[in-house]
Amino acid sequence: MNFLGHLYFSNNNLDLMVANLFGDFCKGKSYLDYPIETQKGVLLHRAIDSFIDNHASVIAVRQKLYTPLPKVSGIAIDLYFDHLLAKNWQMFHHLTLTDFLVLFYDHTLVTELTYPSDFLLFIKKLRESKWMNYYASEFGFQKSCEGVSRRLSFDNELINAPIHIAPYKHDLFEAFNKYMKDAQKRFMTS
Repeated sequence: MNFLGHLYFSNNNLDLMVANLFGDFCKGKSYLDYPIETQKGVLLHRAIDSFIDNHASVIAVRQKLYTPLPKVSGIAIDLYFDHLLAKNWQMFHHLTLTDFLVLFYDHTLVTELTYPSDFLLFIKKLRESKWMNYYASEFGFQKSCEGVSRRLSFDNELINAPIHIAPYKHDLFEAFNKYMKDAQKRFMTS
């Protein structure tokens, strides 16, 4: 899962959502230098990443995508799962996606000063550009792939992921549904 999935699996806890996204910015044990709530978010982020990387249905579809998307098939799946989550949001949450994201964006205005400047800049850009508002559209998925592709330090096919994924959309949708069912049991509290 990418940004939206990490927010969703934060159980409507706005502070945890921010800390969960911070997981991409923490390497090794550096998260231990932060308050306990931030540590929980980083550990949740890592648990979500590990769960998707090791989920049987995701592994099966990632193997199919490896040839057209070497090195980035897992990233493409993360981005596509966010697209599917956004597209099917009403199945997973009582708020509309727009209302959910407004709560998150508004909350990031009071982001703790304990976060480093590179993360605060990321949050500011995320809030201002509202990338996640477009995730449900094919255009939004394409733009996500382009953005991540540019940030990777190696040549990759991620920019063409929408084309390469097209023949596997049914497989991906099935894998997404199985993953979400299992991940909800694992990460969502009542």
